[in-house]
Amino acid sequence: MFSLVSMSAFSIINMPSQKGKVAIVTGGNAGIGYETVKGLLAKESHVIMASRNPDKANEAKNALLSEIPRSSLEFIQLDLAKKSSIEAFVSEFESKHDRLDLLINNAGIMMPPYGETDFGYERQWGVNYLAHFYLTGLLFPILKKTEEARIVTLSSLAHQNGKIYFDDVNRKDNYDRNEAYRQSKVACLIFAYELNRRLDQNGMSQKSLGAHPGVAITNLLDDGPWYIKALAPFFKWMLHSVEDAAKPTLMAALDPALTGGEYIGPTGKRGMKGEPGKVDSNDLSKDPDVGDRLWKLSEQQIDFKFEVSPT
Repeated sequence: MFSLVSMSAFSIINMPSQKGKVAIVTGGNAGIGYETVKGLLAKESHVIMASRNPDKANEAKNALLSEIPRSSLEFIQLDLAKKSSIEAFVSEFESKHDRLDLLINNAGIMMPPYGETDFGYERQWGVNYLAHFYLTGLLFPILKKTEEARIVTLSSLAHQNGKIYFDDVNRKDNYDRNEAYRQSKVACLIFAYELNRRLDQNGMSQKSLGAHPGVAITNLLDDGPWYIKALAPFFKWMLHSVEDAAKPTLMAALDPALTGGEYIGPTGKRGMKGEPGKVDSNDLSKDPDVGDRLWKLSEQQIDFKFEVSPT
């Protein structure tokens, strides 16, 4: 059940300048990611658009540079379904930059037919969650060198009914694309909370937050069932614009009043649209024992030790 914690008047205009700061937005070439990149550019961030398709990314880059001249925007290819691509992205980023102020784990897929990443996991689990866990872990050495760095991980209203199938996250023999999407999105939120817990426990200045966009028609529907795409236009009155859907992410990324561990989303009816603010999430997402169990499972699945410590 959606629950509002607090409402906040958010305006990108009132957010502090990000001049001199470096940000990464996964899936930044389209939809909510594109609007997120635009907002960060407006605040003078240097933004790395991390996207799979170079042609679409360069098209988006040119459009943004035309709209916001003299902005600082870079493209580095990233395919979250391929472990080697994640590693190559981090290597290229580190060869060019010595700080990372903001990592926005935005990219995702929604309710495709069953498929697996090259590291052996159901695509929604692998792309939406596990790849971002790995990406954040690989980037953590540079994040922890950057004072007050933030990690924002995108979840969804769908997390409310999400469950982690710890013994079989793939669910190949019982695949339900909706169930798999919910699982991936509650995992994203559990990770956001658990990362912030570990940062706090180690007395670190970095912050981890979750965000969700509410409901908007975006490119995320491209892989979804035909009936959702067919019906979506008839429910526009219940939805908000892609520009508004990006506001919770931008608030989580930029609002200096946030201290870490918050979940930001639309504050309107049922969390579907409205001004961004702090919102509540389900009990599973906030359970520290579940967070620790998911962290250990993720390290095992990706064969990577993600240590959160200041040294």
